[in-house]
Amino acid sequence: MNKIERINAVLAGEEPDRPPVSLWYHFGVQHGPGKGFARIAVEYFRAYDLDWLKVMNDYFYPLPEGLEAIDSAEGLKRLEPFDIEGSPWGQQLAALSVIAEELRGEAYFVDTVFDPWQTLRRNLAGEHLEALMDREPEALLAALEVVTDNLIAYSRKSLAAGAAGIFLSIPAARELLERERFLRFCKPFAARLLEAVRELGPMNTAHIHGKDLYIEDVLDLPVPILSWHDRGRQGPSLGSVKERFTGCVMGGIDQEIVVRRTRAFLREHVREGIRLGGRRRFLLAGGCSIATWVDPGAVRAIVETAHQGWEPSNA
Repeated sequence: MNKIERINAVLAGEEPDRPPVSLWYHFGVQHGPGKGFARIAVEYFRAYDLDWLKVMNDYFYPLPEGLEAIDSAEGLKRLEPFDIEGSPWGQQLAALSVIAEELRGEAYFVDTVFDPWQTLRRNLAGEHLEALMDREPEALLAALEVVTDNLIAYSRKSLAAGAAGIFLSIPAARELLERERFLRFCKPFAARLLEAVRELGPMNTAHIHGKDLYIEDVLDLPVPILSWHDRGRQGPSLGSVKERFTGCVMGGIDQEIVVRRTRAFLREHVREGIRLGGRRRFLLAGGCSIATWVDPGAVRAIVETAHQGWEPSNA
């Protein structure tokens, strides 16, 4: 099988010739143009012979003119539709166009998007978001609707540019926000975004970010793939989620140990991850980003082990 056929088999619930594998990290080049970022991403993809490319997205949502922080209802009301291509996201779209041309017929790629709540937290409201949830819940909900509309507009452009899916990062964990707040301020907007692009991306993925996860609350998200830190202490395991989720699961590699273990250890870790994932509905990957200072030999050891395929005992 080639890379595209391998992914298609997984998505169809069939057994591929071996588990498809990918890893990713933040390149830290968001100060520069998208085309330069695209060259780095494609070089990284081919250097390690990955099966699909997760394109990082480190270009930020633009602040309303004249504001450096959104810390009030008045600030939240300043959020409105904007020219996607004329914003920093235009550089990401430029990168996607280059990547699409480079990987056409060779491999799929997905584009990273941060859910509306997380988008506000990253650089718009930041340290003020907790207070806004307490003091201005209605204004915050209205602002999240606006941010969601802008993210949908961006995501549609991303998929039109050639992405095979949106990799939506969703902070669904107790250490990040209380469950009541997750269900009110986070999940509805993430779900609306995913529903809006449901038919446009065969690899649309909900990345459930965090450690102590609200896993039961995300199993109904309209995506074919779920990603999370399954090898962490709190899990949950790949197998337990496959029993309750009809789509595919992505994981098997503890991203936190890739830079702290020998290549021999990582090879056995990957073999174990493959056993945990099973032969169907499984994509081998880290539970989140790996560190940028990783030893290239460690990544090659992981990928080479995945390329060796199934063990005879892996039913």
